[in-house]
Amino acid sequence: RREAFGADFYFPHLSPLSVFGAYSMDVITSTSFGVNIDSLNNPQDPFVENTKKLLRFDFLDPFFLSITIFPFLTPILEVLNISVFQEKLQDKRKSPQRYTKVDFLQLMIDSQNSKDTESHKALSDLELVAQSIIFIFAGYETTSSVLSFIMYELATHPDVQQKLQEEIDAVLPNKAPPTYDTMLQMEYLDMVVNETLRLFPIAMRLERVCKKDVEINGIFIPKGVVVMIPSYALHHDPKYWPEPEKFLPERFSKKNKGNIDPYIYTPFGNGPRNCIGMRFALMNMKLALIRVLQNFSFKPCKETQIPLKLRIGGLLQTEKPIVLKIESRDGTVSGA
Repeated sequence: RREAFGADFYFPHLSPLSVFGAYSMDVITSTSFGVNIDSLNNPQDPFVENTKKLLRFDFLDPFFLSITIFPFLTPILEVLNISVFQEKLQDKRKSPQRYTKVDFLQLMIDSQNSKDTESHKALSDLELVAQSIIFIFAGYETTSSVLSFIMYELATHPDVQQKLQEEIDAVLPNKAPPTYDTMLQMEYLDMVVNETLRLFPIAMRLERVCKKDVEINGIFIPKGVVVMIPSYALHHDPKYWPEPEKFLPERFSKKNKGNIDPYIYTPFGNGPRNCIGMRFALMNMKLALIRVLQNFSFKPCKETQIPLKLRIGGLLQTEKPIVLKIESRDGTVSGA
């Protein structure tokens, strides 16, 4: 939005995470819960404030997981004084008059109200809240963080930024709005996103429960054991990636992509249990990148930490916020 970047389209200092965080919040609340917030300009909105309360928890913290994974513990949410949905919103959707918009919340409420409950157990209100929390976490923090990492890499690699902008301008002349088909034409955009996800896999590790006794390379893994896949370590292993710490989008060119082991590159996991929101997340990020790069260019400034220092927690984050300089490409903004 124009307001996010200043009236003169120039900012000596900008934290991409704050802007993309607001963007991510708006996308999630609109597509998942049918709530239009404009959180960038309305930070005091109750939905925004309550969601930010939830986001202060470490996603992989045992206490938080106990609340979200085990429905019988969800009354703890009341102790935390957290209410995700306004009562009037739920009442409206549960009314006999059909709510026409199909989104994540409506599907869950429909499941509650379904007369055909013999084949499934309907979600309780507390379970509905718990599932919604997981959905918010999966979409908010990851998308905004990856977009910030991409902008950092583009700012510190101006040749890559220019090449990407040239591709966007060629496919979408005169700042035309992107469509699904035009996004599919942008091969270099796909390469940039994939390489950033290799360098910065937001979920640094994946965990799966072994479903049966199995022996792999002489190592016996009993049924029920939790197996941890170190995504970050695999993504930075020089055995599989020459010069692994360098940002090289060409690794994911059509010529090279076929040589990548799909179980070495796992930003969204792999197999039948991969991230259910992968396609949505990629489209969401690419749409934001196209619109921003049609209008703006990014550069490092004295506040930019080079190289980045990462903070290891539940999700991959920077030690300090990424700060960049932003400049308008031509003084006009399209689609803002």
